[in-house]
Order: sequence, then structure tokens, then C-alpha cells
Amino acid sequence: MTETASPAMYARLVAEALGTFVLVLGGCGTALLAANFPDAEVNTLGVGFLGVALAFGLTVVVGAFALGPISGGHFNPAVTLGLAAAGRFSWGDVGGYIVAQLVGGVVASSVLALVVSGGPDGFFDAARESGFASNGFGEHSPGGFGLGSAIVVETVLTAVFLFVILGTTARVASPGFAPLAIGLTLTLIHLISIPVTNTSVNPARSLATAVYGGGWAMGQLWVFIVFPILGALIAGLAYRPMFGRVLTE
Repeated sequence: MTETASPAMYARLVAEALGTFVLVLGGCGTALLAANFPDAEVNTLGVGFLGVALAFGLTVVVGAFALGPISGGHFNPAVTLGLAAAGRFSWGDVGGYIVAQLVGGVVASSVLALVVSGGPDGFFDAARESGFASNGFGEHSPGGFGLGSAIVVETVLTAVFLFVILGTTARVASPGFAPLAIGLTLTLIHLISIPVTNTSVNPARSLATAVYGGGWAMGQLWVFIVFPILGALIAGLAYRPMFGRVLTE
């Protein structure tokens, strides 16, 4: 990492940690506290899959508008690596960004754990038993989808996400609309893949919830680290050859 001691770099790292904190707090908090409210059997007020998808998308829109001018608004290790692979971010800064994102995510899930622990009797235990909004496959997939489906959806949708980020932030794009397009894309991604894996496309988000999700969540975490990163790298490496230097400079 270059110039890690500079005030500018510290500000960027704090922005990445804060943005990831907001993403996990807003998206995973909605999944934990509001998706099935008051319960899965009588879901008269809960927001459901659509509400969770919107929560993740909205947190990215808000974070990108508020913190994007400082750090670029990655909030996701896969995004950072994909941008570096595309030549749009310094490899020397990747490590610091990823550490900041992971810390921000875990702090957010810890805050959620404190909130959940103050719920009705048995609520915290039920949240842990259900995985604490963790990503999963097989018996831990919301729709019962297997490992192969999880690999495909996490790889492909993360690649799609990176293509949108690279396109909307290109030199010839309208930068003012980039956060909105990126947030709407993340909403769409969640609408597609919540039933399959509970949607990761973000290793920081997956680690944050797996910490409180129990043994199975940590055991399956590798899928939601490896394949979002793979999808991001594929998109990053493919973008310049596919669309030319005019869009990437």
C-alpha cells in the first residue's frame, strides 16, 4: 500500500470502513429485524425479500453519494480487486481498503448482535440458529439451492455488478448518476439471488454475518469469498479488452 501514513489515505480508509458499516448495518439489519416481522408465519408488517433487496441498494446509493468522493465508494473487497484488475485502482492500496472494509462490516454485525440481544426471549438464539443473515447453500440456502448454483450465481452476478460499476464510473459516463445505477443494480442482484444464497457478492458482508452465524456459516464462508472475488476479477480483466480504452481511462 502506498502513502498509508498520509492524512488523505487515512480519510479514504475511514470512509471505506464507514461505508461498509452502513451497508452491513442497513442491509443485514433489515434482513435480521424486518424481513419477517413480526414472524415468518404471520408476516403482516415485514418487508420480505423485496425490502431486503431495496435496503442493500439504498445503503449503496447513500454511501456512494456521501463517501464516494472521498474513497471511491467501494465498500466491498471484490469491487476493490475488480477495479484494480481493470487498471482503475492502485494495487498498492488494495490491502488497506480490504482491511478497512472487513473491519467496518464486522463492527456493523457486532452492533446488530447487541441490538438483537435486547430482543424478546429467545430472539438472539433464533437469529443465530437461522444463521444471523449469513450466506449459505444446500440446507442453508433460503430456497434449498446447492453448491453449484451458489458458485454460478455469486460469480456471474458479481461480474455483472463490476461491469456496471466500471461502465457508470468511466470517463465518458455521467458521474452524477453512478451511485443510483450501482445501487439499483445491487437491488436487482438481491432480487435474483436472495433465494439462492441470501446474496453475498461481497466478502466483507459475508464475513460480518458469518462471525455470528455459527459453525455452518463459517464453514461455508469460503464460497462467498472465493467466487465473488473470481467474478470481480473476470469482469475487471475483461472490461478493457471488451470495451476499449475510451471507457476505462
